[in-house]
Amino acid sequence: MVKPERDAYGQEIWNCYQGKTTHEIVEREDGLIDLGSALPYFQEYPNWPVHEREGILHAHGRVLDIGCGAGRVALYLQGKGCRVLAIDNSPLAVKVTKLRGVKSARVLAIQDIRTLKGPFDSIVPYGNNFGLLGGPRQARRLLTVMHAITSTDATIVAAATNPYTTSDPVHLAYLQRNRKRGRMAGHLRLRIRYRQFCGNWFDYLFASKVEVRNIVAKTGWTISAIVKSQGPGYCVVLKKS
Repeated sequence: MVKPERDAYGQEIWNCYQGKTTHEIVEREDGLIDLGSALPYFQEYPNWPVHEREGILHAHGRVLDIGCGAGRVALYLQGKGCRVLAIDNSPLAVKVTKLRGVKSARVLAIQDIRTLKGPFDSIVPYGNNFGLLGGPRQARRLLTVMHAITSTDATIVAAATNPYTTSDPVHLAYLQRNRKRGRMAGHLRLRIRYRQFCGNWFDYLFASKVEVRNIVAKTGWTISAIVKSQGPGYCVVLKKS
């Protein structure tokens, strides 16, 4: 659980929910500050990116929504008759998720999903939350845990981002810096800021389709489909093998 004084992401979600602000501030370890919007965490299905709308059709049965944010994915799947457990390490985000109507939500970090009682039929890390798997070693460990808490015909539907589509010299320099440090180029180190709140640093992974395939190998999962988009985002559908 993120401590209240460190829950910058939760503050962002909470204040957006209350209609006060909509901004999102992400800081990267190299000093880059990116100003985005919290509104996508609240969007309903018709306003999702095309690859997310197509990808979510693969989710079925009992679903684990990882990094639920404001609950958009859980609410959609509930409406389709799925039993959903939504998790996030932000207490305020989980509070908003419940207030918006998600029936089952709890504060839990992705690193602790081994404590959950399965089996789940689908796991959905959406909103680029394949990135929450972190670096390749942690990603393989977590995929192995997901294998253990899922049913025999389970599916993972994960939204990811290819870092190599950029032409921005600042981003290209960061990718090269990571390579020199022996890291995957898209292995980011980030934190969220909101007013006086500053979140903890965390690892976040942008990966190409080839890199995802290499990570998934020998984890008990195979890629059954990739849903592309016109931009850097895409969805990867994994089947239990």
